[in-house]
Amino acid sequence: MRLFLFNRNKTFLSKEVVKRSRVTQATVQRELRLLAAVGFVKKRGQGWSFNPFFKYGAEFEDLLLGADIVSRDAILENFKKVGRIKLLIISGIFIKSHDSRADILIVGDRLKRGKIEESVRKTEAELGGELTYVVFDTKEFLYRLDMYDKLVRDILDYPHEVVLQSRELSPTLIAKRL
Repeated sequence: MRLFLFNRNKTFLSKEVVKRSRVTQATVQRELRLLAAVGFVKKRGQGWSFNPFFKYGAEFEDLLLGADIVSRDAILENFKKVGRIKLLIISGIFIKSHDSRADILIVGDRLKRGKIEESVRKTEAELGGELTYVVFDTKEFLYRLDMYDKLVRDILDYPHEVVLQSRELSPTLIAKRL
């Protein structure tokens, strides 16, 4: 349901729904039939999309998108095997801010890009929407911070939540460099 609510104007083929939600084809077919029966989604050509005339659309949006979408603990759990994370910041979709340039900022050392991509996809499946994320090793992050890099500044200057922060990248150190 979140997939369709986050992407109201998009039509998805069944196989796209399977891939994004990480469930079986049989489950997707069953759920799509149920959602179509109550009017939540409608068939468009070969795909499915949110029905903008669904009577309870606003209520479902408040319920499914208004609450904490993914808990901080779940985010930490999803990213615990990607390397030595020193700073993990969430923004954008997680805090219901549409002005953010990124939803996740990861800073660390010995980061495994493949594992990060896998963790992002897993979080997207839980969330029901696509994420924008940025990954820096510690040295590059500090360099960008010192150079007043626009991307880093935009993430730090706009509303965000720190999920994980090491002493090496303490709030005091970051504030001094801003």
